[in-house]
Amino acid sequence: MKKLAIFCLTLSAFFTMWGCKKDHLPLGSPSDYIALYDVRNIYKGADITLTSDNMFGATMIAGVVVSDHTGKNLPSGLLILQDARRLGQLRGIAVPLGADAANYVPGDSVNIKVDGAVLKRVNGILQITNVAKDAVTKVASNRPIPVNRVPTNQILAAPDNYECVLSVIVKGGFDPLPAPTDILAGDKQLNDGFGNLTLHTETIATFANAPLAFSANYTGIIFNTQGGDGKSVPQFRLRTGNDVTILSSVIEVTPVIITGFMSDVKGPDGNYEYVQLMATKDIDFTRTPFSVIVTNNANASTPTGYPGKGWMTGEMRTFKFNLTTGTAKKGTFFYVGGTGKAINGSGSTSMSASNWVRAFDYTKTGGDNGVGLATGGLLANSGNASGIAVFDGVNLSSDPKPLDVLFVATGGSLFTPGPPALGYKIANTDWYDVKNPITLEEQPYYRAGTNTLSIPYLTADLGYFNMMGGEYNPTLGKWTKARVHNPLLLDKTSPVSMIEGDGATTLKQ
Repeated sequence: MKKLAIFCLTLSAFFTMWGCKKDHLPLGSPSDYIALYDVRNIYKGADITLTSDNMFGATMIAGVVVSDHTGKNLPSGLLILQDARRLGQLRGIAVPLGADAANYVPGDSVNIKVDGAVLKRVNGILQITNVAKDAVTKVASNRPIPVNRVPTNQILAAPDNYECVLSVIVKGGFDPLPAPTDILAGDKQLNDGFGNLTLHTETIATFANAPLAFSANYTGIIFNTQGGDGKSVPQFRLRTGNDVTILSSVIEVTPVIITGFMSDVKGPDGNYEYVQLMATKDIDFTRTPFSVIVTNNANASTPTGYPGKGWMTGEMRTFKFNLTTGTAKKGTFFYVGGTGKAINGSGSTSMSASNWVRAFDYTKTGGDNGVGLATGGLLANSGNASGIAVFDGVNLSSDPKPLDVLFVATGGSLFTPGPPALGYKIANTDWYDVKNPITLEEQPYYRAGTNTLSIPYLTADLGYFNMMGGEYNPTLGKWTKARVHNPLLLDKTSPVSMIEGDGATTLKQ
């Protein structure tokens, strides 16, 4: 009891001391360094002097330099560095050093004393000003700078998050299509399928007279300007001519694109599944034939294992429709599927007045050219992967490459690097890349490399139409707005206009 009493008195004394000195608990020494993420959050719209108090006890910042002034295209005198010290959040900042900024090159690791400096926006760019030259210490060279691929829509939505961060815009092109004589100098609208971002090139830049590429990767730094409403407007600047990696100089228009599909109607699926497509130019299929192949990778589908002939594997794995009759006008929808020709299975709204380029009872008849056995279900409803691909012509090789392709889900035996490599080949689309757009390594199959995007599998037997809404520009030969999956839950009376109206894919004329 005596020991218990002593323990209680000691504990009571501890809590009394805690209560009296709660602002001085020994919680460890604060770091000398503050993350750029936290520095940027200190700014609330007005100039503020940085102190150890508002920097949580810190007096320094540290980061890797990403600016390169040899190309004469970055704002003069600004040292740009970035770090990801806080929760892996990559952030950047500008430090005006005058002519000394050019003494630092990408990959230099620097420490900067910022206690007493002023955080402010200058010409729209958040900067740490009043930093003395001797406050900057270079501690290392050639530090790795990770590739930071960012779609333009994310930059446009949150420009402050990407300001002064080295970013890569992948598969960028220009909107409108440039003339052969157009050069980089000035402001150009760079489009990567997710939005338009202003690419600014100074007339004095060493690469200002470089021609505009049809498709390329662009590495650069985001700088904000201030719009009339006071909001930040992002501007993308390359550093040198080496920041452009040309992917293609040839415009390749996809004449038929996949815009939606019905893979699981309300009720029995047999003879009621269909694929919705769009012509990007006037097509007479008797003169210019195409084919559509679907793949079903449910566990019961044979042959099992990886698809030995890709899209031409046949049996229960793939099923082929030849498009050799009929026409489709530019910008119009047309359909391929069963003779049921109804929007959501038996007893639902008839689609017989729609443009059906190819329809037959696939529950009784196998696929064209012997590719695919008669089946009660073209596309998997098990959660395993299914897919749709469009091909040029009807006489295809044993492992053909499509013009357009989309996949649902990821399950099943889809791809093996081998040798030999086996899988379903993809095309260069808004979702897939035949070559890794960053490393340029070959990745011609679904599930190879970065080709992992898929439409989510939806609950079976409810009647979802999988609308794929985007914007395709046949002049540019690319998606100016990447397709987005818009699932529409149909009933038996849903009109055809529902799957061809708001949210559907359009052509940019």
